Amino acid sequence: MSPKRQDEAGTDPYVPGHGDATFAVRHYDLELDYRMSSNRLVGRARLEVTTRRSVGRLELDLAGGLTVAKVTVGRRAAKYQHRGDRLRIALPDDVAKGTDLEVVVRYAGNPTPLKSDWGSVGWEELEDGVIVASQPSGAPSWYPCNDHPRDKATYAITVIADSPYTVIANGTLRSRKSSGSRTTWRYEQPEPMASYLAAVHVGQYDVIEVPGDGGRQRAALPNGLRERFTTDFGRQPAMMRLFEELFGPYPFGHYTVVVTADDLEIPLEAQGMSTFGANYVDGKRTEERLVAHELAHQWFGNSLTVGNWRDIWLNEGFACYAEWLWAARADDVPIEESVRKHHQRLARLDQDFAIADPGPELMFDDRLYKRGAVTLHAIRCALGDETFFDMLRDWVATHRHGNVTTELFREHVRGFHRGEGVDELFSAWLVDTDLPPLPTPERRAS
Repeated sequence: MSPKRQDEAGTDPYVPGHGDATFAVRHYDLELDYRMSSNRLVGRARLEVTTRRSVGRLELDLAGGLTVAKVTVGRRAAKYQHRGDRLRIALPDDVAKGTDLEVVVRYAGNPTPLKSDWGSVGWEELEDGVIVASQPSGAPSWYPCNDHPRDKATYAITVIADSPYTVIANGTLRSRKSSGSRTTWRYEQPEPMASYLAAVHVGQYDVIEVPGDGGRQRAALPNGLRERFTTDFGRQPAMMRLFEELFGPYPFGHYTVVVTADDLEIPLEAQGMSTFGANYVDGKRTEERLVAHELAHQWFGNSLTVGNWRDIWLNEGFACYAEWLWAARADDVPIEESVRKHHQRLARLDQDFAIADPGPELMFDDRLYKRGAVTLHAIRCALGDETFFDMLRDWVATHRHGNVTTELFREHVRGFHRGEGVDELFSAWLVDTDLPPLPTPERRAS
């Protein structure tokens, strides 16, 4: 499916049935009343929408397990159908391209993760709390949305929860008000955000500032983990300084790390935050590379968001390369050593897919992460260090809070490359399945 046909269909072939290209959401205002004991969610979602063409209906993504009570468009009741995980809203007449609409959906139910090819994604109960892990298709498990990474919007998220619990959501905490046994938390996310990066965490957390960064970094921790966290994440402020030096300014107001009391299979990124299970906090810095990886996603994935899921290497390859950049700066592990180690490992594994279009089954394969990172080093070898990092900072600045594709990146690199060979380099590393030779400054890896 070509990018043009994909946009006309409104869905991504990696996540079919999600998203609607006939309109864009400019802003979400979510009001959620959540009862921990019964996992009961009562929601009101107000969406500010702009039509991209003449339309007679809007289609939102919302889990079929949630019940819609009422829909209004422009303060008038609208007819709707909620079948499967799609909410179809009828408009009274065809609405012209460029029309602004206000859509309000009232709904309730017991949110559960959605089944996907990558396991369960979305709203998930913990032993004593809730996390949201939506990548790539779990956002409709808890709110109605236009679930496509190209559709980025600003957010306000209000959550009413039982007072013993702390609520963490994207953006800045604007207010917290307690009344009886309930507390209302309101967060605002002013930078545009893809639906899969929206997140809510509810748990018995202590919120602390991470020392050494002027209050810009915070952590939400369960009891008993503060000392181990201080060791494992103690160098995170230095990571932030390095990544700002190499990539450009941190793209959001602040950064929050949430550590759950439960063990988690993998760390999870969301916009302005990351989530780690208690099993990743051992007080020995065992998983520090993942601390760097998740922080790097704030630039690559969250500010610069893929336009299509086939381009996921632009998230994961960049975050993996950031791990190696941190190891080189903090622990004197030469970047060439990291590249050589992982190139040798890749050479021993099957080479049966192209990382520029891996297919949905392999979009989170570790080979894509590592080959994506080695690809960046091949580009670095072709450009030279100074030009490579100039290119990278310009890439981040040019597409700040936007969407990116492999083709956009190729055009961007071409503007920094003196001479020929960019197309051949990209084809060898991203399109061809066979692994090219180890990239070095002497061997231009084309």
